[in-house]
Amino acid sequence: MAGLKAIKTKIRSMEKSRQVTRAMEAVSAVKMRKAQLRALSGRPYAKAAASILARVSGTYALAHHPLVAVRPLTKALYIVITSDKGLAGALNSAVLRGVSADIAGSGLAREDVSVIAVGKKAHDFFAARGVRIEAFHPQTDEITSENIALLVREAGQQFGAGAFDVVKIAYQNFLSTFEQRPVIHTIFPLSLVELQKLVADIVPVRGKFSKRASSGNGVFYNIEPSEEEVLTEILPRLAGIFVYHALLESQASEHSARMVAMKSASDKAGDLKRELTLQFNKARQAVITREVSEITGGMEALADKAI
Repeated sequence: MAGLKAIKTKIRSMEKSRQVTRAMEAVSAVKMRKAQLRALSGRPYAKAAASILARVSGTYALAHHPLVAVRPLTKALYIVITSDKGLAGALNSAVLRGVSADIAGSGLAREDVSVIAVGKKAHDFFAARGVRIEAFHPQTDEITSENIALLVREAGQQFGAGAFDVVKIAYQNFLSTFEQRPVIHTIFPLSLVELQKLVADIVPVRGKFSKRASSGNGVFYNIEPSEEEVLTEILPRLAGIFVYHALLESQASEHSARMVAMKSASDKAGDLKRELTLQFNKARQAVITREVSEITGGMEALADKAI
C-alpha cells in the first residue's frame, strides 16, 4: 500500500504542477499578443529613423559629430537586455552566449568591457564573471520615453567623452511565436548602415507591416539655427530607436518563449500523469490479485482442514 500512496501523491503533484503551468501559459499568451502588436506597430518608426538619418548623411556636421566618430577599438560598452525571470527556455542564455562570443571575437580583455544590464539575468551573469556593470535597470512591461532617454544618455555621454570606442545593444529579436533570434547592433558610432540593418531585421517578409520604403539618399541641407544644435538634438533620438525597438522585441520574445515553455511543461506534466496513472492501476491490480490469491489459498486450506 505504501507504493500505491507514493504513486497517488505523485499524480496529485503532477495535477497541481499542470494547473500552474497552464495558468502561466494563459497569462503569457495574453501578454505575448499585446507585446507582438506593440513590436509590430513600432517597426515603422525604425524605418522613418533610417530615412531621417539618410537625408542628413550628406552634411559636414554629421561626419564630424562626436556620436558618429569611428575610433580604434580599445574599450566597449554593451547594453544587454534580458528578462528578470526565468522559465522562458533558452531566451536569456542565447543572448548572453551571443554577447560573450562577440566580446571574445573583439579580442578585448575583461577589464576593457562594461555592461549596462537591463534585466536581472544579464546583471547576475556578468557580475558573476567580473565584468564591470555600469548601470542596472530592471525589466518591466512598461516602456517609457524616460527609460529610453536614460539608457541613451548613459551610453551616449560616455561614448562622446571617449570612455568607450563602441556601444552595442544585444537582445532577442522576435521572428514568430516559436522563433526568436539573438542579435547585436552597434548604436555608437551611429551609422546609416547599422540602422538599415536594424530595419532589415525587423520588417516581416509578409503581412500588414511588410511594406518596405526607400530610406532616401544623402542630401545637403541648409539647417537653422545651426547644424550642430540640430544634430545634437536628433542624433540621440535616432539612437533611441535602437533602444526602443530592442525593448519591444525583447518583451515580445520573452512572453512568446515563456508561453511555449509553459505549454511544453503542461504537456509533459500531462504525459507523466498518464504514465503514473497507468503505473498506479497496474500496482493496484497486482495488490488485488495477490489479495484474491491469498483469500483463495486460505479458503482451500480451510477446506482441506475440514476434510
